This record gives sequence, structure tokens and C-alpha cells, in this order.
Amino acid sequence: NATQAQLFQGLMQAHHYLGYSGPVGQNLRYLACDRHDRPLAGLLFGAAAWRPACRDRFIGCDDSTRAQGLARISNNMRFLILPWVPAPHLASHLLGQVSRRLSADWQHHYGHPIALLETFVDSSRFRGTCYRAANWIHVGESTGRSRNDRPGRPRVPVKAVWLYPLQQAFRTRLGRGASVQ
Repeated sequence: NATQAQLFQGLMQAHHYLGYSGPVGQNLRYLACDRHDRPLAGLLFGAAAWRPACRDRFIGCDDSTRAQGLARISNNMRFLILPWVPAPHLASHLLGQVSRRLSADWQHHYGHPIALLETFVDSSRFRGTCYRAANWIHVGESTGRSRNDRPGRPRVPVKAVWLYPLQQAFRTRLGRGASVQ
């Protein structure tokens, strides 16, 4: 609902180190609350990164097959545990909860499932411990480029790339012959 969307946006703007100006394109927001309906955390999933080499190697796709399966990958673009929430293991628990429902939620909202989750962790700030604890797979490092990258402009920090397959046959779904239905 609109109230939760505003709360999500306000919490991300105020407490996430990257800020938040709102998502672009297909996306799903999750706001985790306690039993008294107080917010604990927020997660945002959106469009996949265009071409991280380590992800594409892990999947086994190339330039000609990437575009076919890209819509079946979702990027965990924001993850925030609110600073006053002292809950050990909450981050990996939430990643597990969301990963079990995201594909069905995506199917409901956008008409197709998700086969793979990705995220980019700024290693100068975080170790990726919650992703490791939630069984995500570290597949390499980014190159320090972003979707807004322009020659001669500053690059973004190199980030650790983590993936979480949602289907056993994710490589088949994302590689040759993959299509969004």
C-alpha cells in the first residue's frame, strides 16, 4: 500500500548508505516488521545488472544468450537492517524468507518467474556474511563500472558479486532457448 511504500522510501533515504530515490523498472519491495508492526528491515529487488562477467561465467551465458535470460534474474539492490534493531542472524533469516517467495511474487506482479538472484556487496564496507550464511554463492568481483558509467568519469567501488539460484535448472532457464513467458 502507499503508506508502506512511503515508509520504505523514507527509511532507505534516511538509513541506507546509498540513499534511495525510488526504483526504476520492475521491482519488489519487502518491509519486514515485528509482531507489533514496527519496521525492522527493508529489501529491494529490481532489474539485473547488464553484464557482470563473473555472473555470466557462472551461468554459462555469452553476449548472444544473455539478453534471453536477463529478465529472469533479479538484483537485491538495497538491503537495510535498521540501525536500532539488535537481532542476531536477522539478515540471513530475511534473505532466506524472501528468496523462498520472490519468484512467485514476481510471477504474480510481472507474469514471469525469477530463476536467479544477484547482489553486489561493497567489500570496503561489508563482508557479505549474511549472504554466505543464507547460502548465496560468491562468484567473483565486479569491474568497478556501473550502468551509468561513461568514459573518463569516476568509477564505482569494486564489489563482491553474490548469486542465489532459485531453481535447480537455472542455467537452462537463463541460457540458450530461455524466454520470458
